[in-house]
Amino acid sequence: MTISSSLNAGVAGLSANASRLATISDNIANSATFGYKRAVTDFHSMVINGSRGSYSAGGVRATTNRLIDERGSITSTSNVSDLAVRGRGMMPVTTESAIGVGNVGSEFLLTTTGSFRPDKEGYLRSESGLVLMGWPATPDGTIPGYPRDTATGLEPIRINANQAAGEATTYVDLGINLPATSTQYGADGFPESLTIAYFDNLGTSEELTVEFSPTVPAAAGSSNEWTMTVRDSASAGAVVGEYILQFDSTRGAGGTLQSVTAVTGGGHDNATGRVDVTVAGGPLGIGIGQLGQQGGLTQLSDTFAPVSVQKDGNPVGNMTSIDIDANGFVRASFDTGINRVIYQIPLVDVTNFNGLEALDSQTYQVGPNSGSYFLWDAGDGPTGDLLSYALEESATDVAGELTSLIQTQRAYSSNAKVIQTVDEMLQETTNIKR
Repeated sequence: MTISSSLNAGVAGLSANASRLATISDNIANSATFGYKRAVTDFHSMVINGSRGSYSAGGVRATTNRLIDERGSITSTSNVSDLAVRGRGMMPVTTESAIGVGNVGSEFLLTTTGSFRPDKEGYLRSESGLVLMGWPATPDGTIPGYPRDTATGLEPIRINANQAAGEATTYVDLGINLPATSTQYGADGFPESLTIAYFDNLGTSEELTVEFSPTVPAAAGSSNEWTMTVRDSASAGAVVGEYILQFDSTRGAGGTLQSVTAVTGGGHDNATGRVDVTVAGGPLGIGIGQLGQQGGLTQLSDTFAPVSVQKDGNPVGNMTSIDIDANGFVRASFDTGINRVIYQIPLVDVTNFNGLEALDSQTYQVGPNSGSYFLWDAGDGPTGDLLSYALEESATDVAGELTSLIQTQRAYSSNAKVIQTVDEMLQETTNIKR
């Protein structure tokens, strides 16, 4: 019984060390594989209780585990869509075959790094066929409130190189000085005008004509009053706003706006210093300044001086490049200077990373041992941030693996020696019978 158990223990030792050798060879073979997670084999003794002073060898049992929570070093690259997670969390990816059948939800995979480049259809795909996923933004660049405990809102990230975008003008802030002498008795009463270009919802350039007409008093003195009329070229020059502007003439506050009375158009918001007019493309704010404050419109001296015109909006432009920031926002840059968010890449967190099911190409799948998952904004909650122009190197320590290789070889040889010894002892037992 004891000799037989020794033989069984030796065979178990050979099997366990063979398993350990397999993990070591896998680790060494993938020492240059980006994102590879080291596998380890642990030994557990098996004890069989003997009786009446005898002992039976139970042998050894081997279990293999992949240390997914270990991270390799980060190395820099020259590709903007080479991505690596620094800290906790993983990026969501899917397979190109799942895109072909329109079933990306069933192929919800995770990875910590990847070199993604647009394929012929614009999908950010790695050489191993993994496609990066993210939440799509709305046309104005905002990310809707997608659910965080499901992959339903995720889509394969697709970069359309032929994409064009414009940005409508939503405000025009004026910095203009109106001549105080034009509102005095005897002035000629000629209006002052300014033409301002803006962009509508389709990126078409239109014009606002802002005309300032002074109120000339019939008797000696100054009225300090102007009528501002706003016309829109997109509405065939129709008046979209008319306002009575009264300026202060007291010491200290002289030249600043005293009151704004709307004849047509939206009222004056003193908090923003703007009046809202409705052009053909929608509402547009015109900044004329706050009451009693410097800036915006002033009435000083005898010169009409447009000091500054500040506005948003851009014409239609073509996409030139993309950028991915640490929070996972994918921004497209256009040749007109527009930068717009088109996707957000979340980071996936699970309870037990080492419980994930390991698949090919350094990808992992949520399983019963990993616990439930949650999608976080990169840099938020327990997750780390996302690095662009970076890849995560293999977590393999080649020197440590070679040391383990020597130990495993010696252990395997020793177990083989045990089997040889048991064989010789059994042979001796057979010779005694003869």
